[in-house]
Amino acid sequence: MGERQRISPSQRGGSGTVSPAEKGRARAVALDHLRDHVNRGHSRIASLLGLPLEVRSSGALVYDEEDTAYLDCGGYGVFLLGHRHPDVVDAVTAQLGRHPLPTRALIEPNVASAAQALTSVAPAGLQYAFFVNSGTESVELAIKLARANGCRRVIAAEGGFHGKTLGALSATGNNRYRAGLEPLLPGVEFVPFGDAEALKAALASDATRACVLLEPVQAEGGVRLPPTGYLRQVRELCDEFHALLAMDEIQSGLGRLGSWWGCDEEDVRPDVLTTGKVLSGGVVPVAATLATPEVYEVLNQDPLLHSSTYGGNPLAAVAAATTIDVLRRDRLVEQARTLGGRLLPQITDALAAAGPTLIREVRGRGLLIGIEFTSEAPAGLFLTHMLRERVLTSYTLNASRVIRLTPPAILEPDHVCWLLQSLERSAVALAGG
Repeated sequence: MGERQRISPSQRGGSGTVSPAEKGRARAVALDHLRDHVNRGHSRIASLLGLPLEVRSSGALVYDEEDTAYLDCGGYGVFLLGHRHPDVVDAVTAQLGRHPLPTRALIEPNVASAAQALTSVAPAGLQYAFFVNSGTESVELAIKLARANGCRRVIAAEGGFHGKTLGALSATGNNRYRAGLEPLLPGVEFVPFGDAEALKAALASDATRACVLLEPVQAEGGVRLPPTGYLRQVRELCDEFHALLAMDEIQSGLGRLGSWWGCDEEDVRPDVLTTGKVLSGGVVPVAATLATPEVYEVLNQDPLLHSSTYGGNPLAAVAAATTIDVLRRDRLVEQARTLGGRLLPQITDALAAAGPTLIREVRGRGLLIGIEFTSEAPAGLFLTHMLRERVLTSYTLNASRVIRLTPPAILEPDHVCWLLQSLERSAVALAGG
């Protein structure tokens, strides 16, 4: 595996008639527009790396303008079902032909069905779901619900990541993204991730009610797994100090870790939970905030306290509901656990050629796997080596020494072979300077 995959002109949707010169011009135009109208920095990086255009996708593969296939093990955790899952695409296409956006004046049945489907697989007690467009919006609502329930403090974890809108960014434990924006949301404190005693001390230091906002596994923090029992201790401390527990499962939830939710590992039931990424089915952006009836009551009492023009639109709702159906029917959560359990030691072995002076650790759970390098330089070089192998990986926002692999649960044996061979060749190239 790993050979260049070609497709017929009919499969390309007519792209077979496009000449190499025309393709080159299309890329140049895209880079110019990116530089002049989107972001100069992105354009500069794309030019330096020689990045192609991504023009279509299917399953575990993404194709560029030359019809070259790339194995997608990146995507920041979105594509657990792969790209363009036929069930999700069919459901969204059918809805698009019926009624794509709501008036908000009548009952929208799809969002009601999607909320029922989502809460049916959520941790016990999370009865209500509010759909939004992105993960950071779901965190904004979680913070808003906490404040509406009397929480004037937010205690988050160092290295955590919750999004880049101002409220969510206030609880993101990385000063790089906060630079020039201080002060942000008042009342936010940070404690070390995995340190229950530090959390206890923070809760005990102030009688003001707090909301504890945590990820069960820090994804953008570098695939950091907490000590066994930590999440259970957090739940007990929140109960002891009358604090709300909000779990950010945007990247860890809906099967990514080999369980429906990261907090399931210790049977922890949060008061609020945020989700996204996988919920989209890789087709339509969607996220949601879930809450217990007690926490959600402020919205039940005043339905207009929080609203969104596009959040919970019919297209997103049917994508979310169908994604949950597919996860259940095809047992993709269990498949992620099994596949991830096999991959982790295989990936570790494949990277052995790089040696301990370059790679510090390979760690993960399910299909969220992090490769921690000894410094930022080899991490960046490794990412480019993998790109040459036509394997897409993810940079880690809060830990630039870590490269993440978030492959889909639908990987075929030849995809696994492609991935492992690419990892080994990249490790050899890295060791050889």
